Amino acid sequence: MKTLQSLEEYKELSQSGKTIFMFSADWCPDCRVIEPFLPELEEKYNSYQFVYVDRDDFIELCRDLGVFGIPSFVAFHEGEEVGRFVSKDRKTKEEIENFIEGLCS
Repeated sequence: MKTLQSLEEYKELSQSGKTIFMFSADWCPDCRVIEPFLPELEEKYNSYQFVYVDRDDFIELCRDLGVFGIPSFVAFHEGEEVGRFVSKDRKTKEEIENFIEGLCS
């Protein structure tokens, strides 16, 4: 999974194609739980580019997007937000798949 490096990169990635930003942090135990199956999801939903956003490095972006809990996901298609799975709750593989499937329809 690509790691976001700058706000400029965020702007570029959110404007081009289909991108799912995953907001997380190294210290978040619920975020660590989903890490083992993320590569499988990236492969399964390869029409999306997945981008890891460290919440601590991009706190202003989180605030601007209303991401106050992690792990959370925000999806864009050519500059338009098309979906979000944002909460402070632990997420299961099935819940994340359902979120992505909802984007595809």
